[in-house]
Amino acid sequence: MNRILIVEDESVIRNALHRLLERNGYEVADAGSVVEAEEQHDLGSFDLVIADLRLPGKPGTDIIAKCDGAPVLIMTSYASVRSAVDSMKQGAADYIAKPFDHDEMLLMVQRLLQQNRMARQNVALKSDLQRSYPVSGMVGRCEAMEEVFNRIRKAAPTDTTVLILGESGTGKELVARALHENSERSDGPIITVNCAAIPDTLIESELFGHEKGAFTGAVGTRHGLVESADGGTLFLDEIGELPLPAQGRLLRVLQEGEIRRVGSPHERKVNIRLVAATHRDLQQQVKSGEFREDLYFRLRVVEIHLPPLRERESDIAEMAEFLLEKTCRRLNRAPLTFSQGALETIRSYPWPGNVREMENAIERAVILSDGAGISAEMLSIEPATPDSPTIQTGADTEADLSLEDYFCKFVREHEKGMTETELAKRLGISRKALWEKRQRLGIPRSKG
Repeated sequence: MNRILIVEDESVIRNALHRLLERNGYEVADAGSVVEAEEQHDLGSFDLVIADLRLPGKPGTDIIAKCDGAPVLIMTSYASVRSAVDSMKQGAADYIAKPFDHDEMLLMVQRLLQQNRMARQNVALKSDLQRSYPVSGMVGRCEAMEEVFNRIRKAAPTDTTVLILGESGTGKELVARALHENSERSDGPIITVNCAAIPDTLIESELFGHEKGAFTGAVGTRHGLVESADGGTLFLDEIGELPLPAQGRLLRVLQEGEIRRVGSPHERKVNIRLVAATHRDLQQQVKSGEFREDLYFRLRVVEIHLPPLRERESDIAEMAEFLLEKTCRRLNRAPLTFSQGALETIRSYPWPGNVREMENAIERAVILSDGAGISAEMLSIEPATPDSPTIQTGADTEADLSLEDYFCKFVREHEKGMTETELAKRLGISRKALWEKRQRLGIPRSKG
């Protein structure tokens, strides 16, 4: 039962409000002044405090700092915009003018209690995650991941631009969210943009917005995603796919804190923190003229390298157990366990699609499971062997290949025996992403 304290010097109003709240299932205490409330009650034990603004001795707003984070609703018969603003500035949760309607009061009490309950639950959940996993639910104890966590802790409290490097499926967006959640901007928005998923012709309009009539189809003014991130974090995933004109506009955002909508003559101020990610070699793109050198240097103030799953041998079993528990909860299934054979398969498989591929394989296994556990067969993956074609071919080992070379080799070796859907699942990507990569790397599906 929620506990509410009423601090009101007029006995008629105090008693009437006391009865109203008790009739609606609340445990209620009261006092005639802030001093009396402090002397007679443990203020930290209440879920909500309702205090009159004008009280003998001290104003009702003086109780805000003494309530251990519980919301304080200020009420007064001297309703004015000024007093409302002053109360809110001092930390009041809301403001109500007397005389108030009973239904209005009950709705406000219900809303404030619900908001407070959700806020406490969020704090508790974040605390549990922080105890279990170093940063935002990310799993890893190997040396490379400890370095990732260390860099996140150092970079998050700053407004520094961060560049996250790593193969597809390694969890770059998780790192971006960890940086945001542990920053001073955590109450602001985090806007995620996959630069590879937006056509070149639309990318500038999507990022920076446009004015009505700026181009064919621009039937109205539209805010861009950069504006939407104002006061928060903008995460540009696959920034290596950003066209050169958009790169120039982005550089101005970083240098001047200004944007200009497509078709507008006016600049607009924005306050964002930029986090970018890519699986591509940006240095090579700079040399080939595909990426601006000045933007590259602006991005790599702090670099965070995410290791591929195959290089995190000591983390693989823990990662699989974590994803299994998470998937069972999400699919509303009873807890399941891996068979010994499944664990051996998981440890020996190279996971070319990294964590994303593992998550997809485990989700498929949970769906197929009859409740007795997860077998190796349910994972639908092949354990690696010393002469496996996905690991070694002639003199070239997987470690010697770039990500794109490995992708080409894997696709060419398996496309005759697999459908496009099967290939995409093995690589931990969507069919659309597989098609796009085929086109870009010049390995279209053979009609035969």
